[in-house]
Amino acid sequence: MGPSDPQETSSVIGVVIIEDQPDIREGLLALVDSDDGFRRLAGYGSMEEAFVGLRRHLEPPKINSPWTKVSSLVILIDLGLPGMDGIEGIRILSQRYPKIPLVVLSVFEDDDRIFQAICAGASGYLLKKTPPERLLSSLQEVVAGGSPMSPEVARRVVDLFRSLRAPTSNSFKLTPQEKRVLKLLVEGHNYKTAADELQVTINTISFHVRHIYEELQVHSKAEAVAKAIKNNLV
Repeated sequence: MGPSDPQETSSVIGVVIIEDQPDIREGLLALVDSDDGFRRLAGYGSMEEAFVGLRRHLEPPKINSPWTKVSSLVILIDLGLPGMDGIEGIRILSQRYPKIPLVVLSVFEDDDRIFQAICAGASGYLLKKTPPERLLSSLQEVVAGGSPMSPEVARRVVDLFRSLRAPTSNSFKLTPQEKRVLKLLVEGHNYKTAADELQVTINTISFHVRHIYEELQVHSKAEAVAKAIKNNLV
């Protein structure tokens, strides 16, 4: 994707919305339209629709398309989508389009979803109750290289890391296979995709995860991921 006219593209951020609720999706697109610093590019109701649309517009971008007349692009993503969920979609999109920032916009603020989304490749995590002005400024922030988060989300991230005390020793008794499973969890995989990656059953992954939790003395995937990152276990 590349700008075609410096005057047309100056500081204009192109926005793509992936949200299954039509009223919310259209409201977000209208919000984008209300500010001259942004340009609505597309709204999709599922990850599957988004994959098709993004491929059509970005691989390669069409000459004189609105997608080429923006200075940068950001994708705003809901997590509770029909079909493929947002977290798995983020993992795929971050691999396909590593230079495009992906920002979560969700009602979910639990530790597991926050960490799964960030580890999958999200550059920011906002709650749907975010005021419109803050939402737009967050999109500018992520394009500038920041990682915008709603205050409640940022607090949960900080609290979770503070709760994970550094161990007296890094000699956790994890088997090579368990380390591979832990690495996949850090990368944002769920049980199914981790099983596919290692060519084992979901029950096998579940067995390994139980032992990982016991060894790391954690009680959730988010805590396991945070502890793995904090202690350079993968």
